[in-house]
Amino acid sequence: MDQFNELKNDKGEINTEQVMKIIPYNEHFLFIDKVISLSSNRIVTIKNISGNEDFLKGHFVGFPIMPGALTVEGLGQTATLLARSNIPNHLEKDVLAYRLKDVKFSAPVLPGDQLRFELDLIAQDERGAILQGKAFVKDDLVAEALLMLAIVNKTDFRSKYAK
Repeated sequence: MDQFNELKNDKGEINTEQVMKIIPYNEHFLFIDKVISLSSNRIVTIKNISGNEDFLKGHFVGFPIMPGALTVEGLGQTATLLARSNIPNHLEKDVLAYRLKDVKFSAPVLPGDQLRFELDLIAQDERGAILQGKAFVKDDLVAEALLMLAIVNKTDFRSKYAK
């Protein structure tokens, strides 16, 4: 957990550029604008939906809605950040979605919304992590899921599946 302290600003937040140093995503598929808070067992992140995202151009033409799968992706990226914060050698690992359970959507996410992802760590060891995640717009729950992540050796995993 302490390994990310140097990435935090004076408010204790981690910005987009710093997030990209932790997880292997860039701005084209990053669903975290900033980390609001991070402890060893809880994380809160923010994603602003501007309305200019490419995925909104074709999802419900004339009435753009963020795809639910991408809301879950934001939960997964946030979960990955929390899991990585508890792995001393996290750059030597890949953290992958293993299983999603009890995924529920309660309301659409629309252009102009600010998504807040809140995840609590239930358990973690060297092989994986289990987290409960919720996504909110303001104080309204829009999605939730139980996420199970696999933690694997990056070199072994990538060499096994490289083409």
